[in-house]
Amino acid sequence: MRPVDMQPVGEELAIKWDDGTETFVRLEALRRACPCAGCKGEVDIMGNLYKNPDKPYAANAFQLARIGMVGGYGVQPLWADGHGTGILAFDYIRSVAAAKT
Repeated sequence: MRPVDMQPVGEELAIKWDDGTETFVRLEALRRACPCAGCKGEVDIMGNLYKNPDKPYAANAFQLARIGMVGGYGVQPLWADGHGTGILAFDYIRSVAAAKT
């Protein structure tokens, strides 16, 4: 499954997939689900989670500045507040959209 078109529409990201289905996911939900180590933390070999303290999001944290493809499996969004280290696999995007957060 790969996107054939991806466009921000208002407060959502609209994705048309190569199987003909469409997904609409809120930008806020995508940002809050960022899987990068800075947002979700890192687990060491013993299973200990190391995570930065939670901090409030900036006013522009949920605005998409741009989004780029990463290989054939995902995208890397750049948010208007400068955050851009998270890589979102296509199946992960679908799971975030299905959660309806």
